[in-house]
Amino acid sequence: MTQIDRRHLLGLAAAGGLAGLLPKAARAQASAAPVLVRGSTVLTMVPGDDEPRRADLLVRDGRIAQIAPTIAAPAGADVIDGTGCVTMPGFVDAHTHGAITQMRGLFGATQETRFFQRVSRLQAQYRPEDTYLGMHLGAVESVASGITTVADFFDGVRDRDHALAGLRALRDAPVRGRLYYGQKSKTTADPIDLAHLEALQAELPSMSDGGRLSLGIAWRLPPNLDDEAAWTVKMREVEAGRRLGLPVQVHVSGQGPAMFDALIRRRLLFPALAVIHGSDARPDQLAALNESGASLVLTPLSEQRVGFGLTRYDRYRGVRRLGLGIDGIALAGTADMFTTLRVLSLVETGGARDETAVEPRRLLALATRGGAEALGLGDEIGSLTIGRRADLQMIDLSALNLVGDDGGDPSALLVHSARPGNVALVMVGGRIVKRDFELLGIDLGKLVQDARASIRGVLDRAK
Repeated sequence: MTQIDRRHLLGLAAAGGLAGLLPKAARAQASAAPVLVRGSTVLTMVPGDDEPRRADLLVRDGRIAQIAPTIAAPAGADVIDGTGCVTMPGFVDAHTHGAITQMRGLFGATQETRFFQRVSRLQAQYRPEDTYLGMHLGAVESVASGITTVADFFDGVRDRDHALAGLRALRDAPVRGRLYYGQKSKTTADPIDLAHLEALQAELPSMSDGGRLSLGIAWRLPPNLDDEAAWTVKMREVEAGRRLGLPVQVHVSGQGPAMFDALIRRRLLFPALAVIHGSDARPDQLAALNESGASLVLTPLSEQRVGFGLTRYDRYRGVRRLGLGIDGIALAGTADMFTTLRVLSLVETGGARDETAVEPRRLLALATRGGAEALGLGDEIGSLTIGRRADLQMIDLSALNLVGDDGGDPSALLVHSARPGNVALVMVGGRIVKRDFELLGIDLGKLVQDARASIRGVLDRAK
């Protein structure tokens, strides 16, 4: 097995191993004091538990320990007043492209600024520090927005230093992150560096922070679906994923129906595979997806931005493992899952000419439990279930834009009115990473300054 070259760890690791990569706050997470959230409205997102209720919620050792009308505060507990707030699972961004976050605003409606052409040209000028800044910036903005898990499809792995920069970016962000390791760019057919991926997988237990950081394969189909030589390479990649026990994501868009047919014909649908977009998928294709146990991730903001068509929820309602993604802040424009839900709801009700066509609670479930299940993490996150990891958010309903809460089910209010600025508290694995509307331990001013310098340098080199 190929060993990771320590010189390529970008100065991150001590000679004694990769555990030293972890921030002290993350390493101390399991031994942190219990946290008790008092008196909030709790949305568990547990199937069948449809009634929001005023309750206390206790977190101990990084996991949900108890939900009850009243809980006595354990000795030394951090007690948080949740009055007037909603506590629910953190959002799961089941598919994104974080490395290009600093390109936001550079894609327009002209031929010269079309997304795929421009992003490939600019990312070719990336240095590892640009990869780090983009992915880190995206993860930090996501956490601030109530997203506690990001699945980052990294198809800009120009070399091993870029791959390590991506891992470092997710490790340094206060988020549950999965890096899907891919090829050099979106538009090339270069093979994935499977030897490096396997070496990283072997080292992962020492740097994953108890599972907070994980790996997958960012897999792309051959640009020419009839190119058997290219398929030989691609089959080797997906077989490596199965051998290593890694989850795989693949885009099915553009040539959507033909790509879906290729997956079915070659028997490449399997439980650890997540199909992204599935634009224009036929009912028989979605039935094959269900039969295989594979999952599907919709990204309404980006799908409509690049002209894949309107993302209609009713077409995918029967998919058993269905999640939502941002698909890259640079393209979607924002790490705002509330906006994603709102757009999905409005397209559905408008298209159906029926304001009751989709239930707000169902949409919230897609963005939490659905995303977790699509990533194969449904036993760990996505719902406020006793024993599961405490990845949660608390939304303050006292803001001007949320006036109107009647004390009942807040789902419609959250879907149609909430925004990231209403997220008062975020917890990842029991560790509070945002409190009183402020991210903890993040120098936002420096991060913004560095990201702006990064994109200026990329643009200068691209000239």
